[in-house]
Amino acid sequence: MKTDFLVVGSGIAGLSLALKLAVRGRVLVVTKKNRSDTATTLAQGGIACVLGPMDDFVFHEYDTLLSGDGLSHEDAVRAIVRGGPARIRELEDLGVNFTKGGDGQYELGREGGHSRRRVVHSGDFTGMEIQRVLVEKASAHPNIDILEDFVVVDLLTTCKIVCSMEQGASIPCKEDRCLGAYVLDASSGKIHAILADITFLSTGGAGKVYIYTSNPDVATGDGIAIAYRAGVRIANLEFVQFHPTLLYHSKAKNFLISEALRGEGARLIDWRGETFMEKYDPVNRELAGRDVVARAIDSELKRSGKECVYLDISHQPAEFIKKRFPNIYKTCLKFGIDITLEPIPVVPAAHYMCGGIVTDTWGQTDLPGLFALGETACTGFHGANRLASNSLLEGLVMGHRAAQRALEIHNYLKSQPKVDIPPWDAGGAVDMEEAVLISHNWDVIRRLMWNYVGIVRSSKRLNLAAQRLKPILEEINQHYWDYIITRDFLELRNLSMTANLIIKAASMRKESRGGHYILDYPCKDNWNWRRDTLLRRS
Repeated sequence: MKTDFLVVGSGIAGLSLALKLAVRGRVLVVTKKNRSDTATTLAQGGIACVLGPMDDFVFHEYDTLLSGDGLSHEDAVRAIVRGGPARIRELEDLGVNFTKGGDGQYELGREGGHSRRRVVHSGDFTGMEIQRVLVEKASAHPNIDILEDFVVVDLLTTCKIVCSMEQGASIPCKEDRCLGAYVLDASSGKIHAILADITFLSTGGAGKVYIYTSNPDVATGDGIAIAYRAGVRIANLEFVQFHPTLLYHSKAKNFLISEALRGEGARLIDWRGETFMEKYDPVNRELAGRDVVARAIDSELKRSGKECVYLDISHQPAEFIKKRFPNIYKTCLKFGIDITLEPIPVVPAAHYMCGGIVTDTWGQTDLPGLFALGETACTGFHGANRLASNSLLEGLVMGHRAAQRALEIHNYLKSQPKVDIPPWDAGGAVDMEEAVLISHNWDVIRRLMWNYVGIVRSSKRLNLAAQRLKPILEEINQHYWDYIITRDFLELRNLSMTANLIIKAASMRKESRGGHYILDYPCKDNWNWRRDTLLRRS
């Protein structure tokens, strides 16, 4: 199978990119479940963008740098913030309906860490609206094919394919490049070699590494693990952002209570109905950064022994709540919670990976022919802690920038020498008859990560986590050679590798910064650690 461009992932970054690449050639989008099973679909708050008369790029850049806690790359911050307004208008031209006031101007929301109202939204289902339009446009485009239930096994690279053995010695590969990927058709079990001039990883995050997460089921760290196995650098995986407010209810799965509620005056209270954020950030309180609020809630829960805290917006007019947050209102009501009359039970949950595959400000990785964008990438934009509603902004702007650069270099990569790709060889692998081999390890890893590598960490817990994960990694590696590959196994393989990289990165950073808080080193160390944590396969 051959295509000009292979895009892995169908969220805001992948599909907005695909629409721009399609002007040059054939685009193949592969997504491991349904094309709308993405983190974009679940995004409620909106897109942070300088659109209001009282705002300025400098203010948004400052807020982003402040939230990033000293690790944001200024060139990435400048490029992405300043690229926002044009991309918002492109979405509108495609048909996205953003909420506007009677004067026709954007109704801008405010969230934690923002000094101005700058979050453009579609009620509280912004991501769903964007995903709807992008899927509709991409599905109808004659140059774009979308394959659902297709999972990448590994990247095809020149060194992997071409390098051979001569007289017992390995021939060094001096000019490695990405040639495409081996991809599993989960419905048939067949593995295809897909050749592409340029490959793009936009696979989303890794929230499913933890047992409590706001992420969709597909967020198993696929892009990070795939790139790492190909020798690409990975950065800052210790900075896992925990969203402070996930709905706490036995029948609710992964339902986020948007930070926009706090932007509209919602207050965090304990089981006695008393506010507590003034103890942790007297100035910003509920509008403090996500890392501060998540740690505050974690501290309150540990101190009180209770299972949740509460978010109360019932003091606002009922009609305002229903109009501004229709999705949250209806969903909570389904679970017997009327947010116009009573507080919402909430807990923190793994939400966003601030680190990922190292790229430049155009989405290019270390490996020629391979780009990464969206949550799976690390441009340096988010630093140690992501500013609210900057994620959709990054995916959108980086989709545009990656397309620009890819179209510039496409002819060069297209002219490179062709390589014969061997078909996938399963060898003597047999069917895995006991699914418990996957489900048990999946559960163990996620509980291990939550308990030992969560909101608050310690060196002892990290060491124990690494020790307990090691035999699981060895078992999974053996299963890779012994059994026929399935989607569930590939997800476990990627999830376990990403978990291991998070532990390694967290163990390396001997300070507390942004989303990484370690009891042994509670203070920031700007002299030794104001730099990225880099990992690369040896």
